[in-house]
Amino acid sequence: MARLSKAFRLMRRMVRLQASVFKLPPRPRRVVARPLADPPPPADRVTELRRFGSNPGALRMFVYAPPQLVEAAPLVVVLHGCGQDAASFATHSGWIALARRQGFPLVLPEQVHANHRNRCFNWYRPGDVGQAGESLSIRQMIALAARRFGSDRRRIFVVGLSAGGAMAGAMLAAYPALFAGGAIVAGMPVGAASGSLMALHRMHRADPLGSRAALINAVQAASPVRKGGRFPRISIWQGSADRTVDPANAELLAAQWSGVHGLELLPASDTEPAPGLRRRAWRGRSGERVEVWTLAELAHGYPIDPVVDEGRPGPWVVEAGVSATRRIAGFWGLGDG
Repeated sequence: MARLSKAFRLMRRMVRLQASVFKLPPRPRRVVARPLADPPPPADRVTELRRFGSNPGALRMFVYAPPQLVEAAPLVVVLHGCGQDAASFATHSGWIALARRQGFPLVLPEQVHANHRNRCFNWYRPGDVGQAGESLSIRQMIALAARRFGSDRRRIFVVGLSAGGAMAGAMLAAYPALFAGGAIVAGMPVGAASGSLMALHRMHRADPLGSRAALINAVQAASPVRKGGRFPRISIWQGSADRTVDPANAELLAAQWSGVHGLELLPASDTEPAPGLRRRAWRGRSGERVEVWTLAELAHGYPIDPVVDEGRPGPWVVEAGVSATRRIAGFWGLGDG
């Protein structure tokens, strides 16, 4: 028995020796390739960023980074109108010049022909507003830009022209806690239409039967904010000579957003800063919450003053002797009003 035990120990020793000599190298760990992030955008240029989320609305994302980015700067989203592109509209309207002066970045979403033949944002389609589709794509762009630029999350704003203005309103309703303020230029009320034919009809003829209660309910139905919750401050602009968007839509917008803020139908102030230029404002406990600018001779477009804006007239960007960009920025508290 002792002889067998000794032989068994000898065999175990030989097995361990062979294992050490012929031991296979460890299997290499599998490396999972992750998509690379877009490189930092160059300063003082409009740059496209391709990786910003699932992008359910199939939009393109552009950003403008100023030469000197201020720490914890505000972030402004600029939504172009039909037939425009993001970079040109931001340039012509003066938003790039303002961002350069003040050191804050811009997010410039751009519509594509595959979504709309005239490259209009689909502000009226239920699948593209209310935290879905194009609206969600824009939200994803904002999230990326705010991280990339270290933006002040309490000072995020959105402005848009025409279909972009209507989409700005839809964004303000869907994400009220995200924005500190917004601006709607020649735009439409939230909930004005739910299809393309109705959208065209309401653009040319504002709803004559729409009650203020229905207008308010349209925002509340699209919003996660409970009744009595806080909404962003709103600047509304409209030309009285507009033949593309019925100027009466601005009155509906005023009734809608002043009502959402719980304010009276009549404004707290009604002034004429210059001939043909009217400003009305609705004031709450924290100051002015809604303003409406009406330009008597302005057709469909975004009003600029080239001297002030450092912009220039372009498609649906109109020299009007008043800078909407500068006035909107001042209303938002960006210090350039």
